[in-house]
Amino acid sequence: MGNGHDSDEERAPEQTSDPDTHRYECRSCGFVYDPEEGIAKLAIVPGTPFASLDPIGFRCPVCRSRVGAFRDIGPRNKPSGFEENLNFGLGVNKLTPGQKNVLIFGGFALAFAFFLSLYSLR
Repeated sequence: MGNGHDSDEERAPEQTSDPDTHRYECRSCGFVYDPEEGIAKLAIVPGTPFASLDPIGFRCPVCRSRVGAFRDIGPRNKPSGFEENLNFGLGVNKLTPGQKNVLIFGGFALAFAFFLSLYSLR
């Protein structure tokens, strides 16, 4: 019963938070518009709420999707669960993208080397 009560307390700040401070994520590419940061390359100053962006002229700076492709992901202080998920996956989730590439392509190179070594067995 304590867990249900805790989750209600966690949801209360979300419901009472100012929608002008909410972040919006592009469903096409994952770009997150944060009103506290704005977008310098599009001349959108920090503090500009998503609702005040031009729905016709604004496009995602990454994939050029329109405003309709964005969804509200809540305020910045909302925990995403990303930090908790880093502990799963046999430590692979903590690797940087470069380390993951070395692991993947290194495995392919090792498998190819073992395959070529089979020709020496006569």
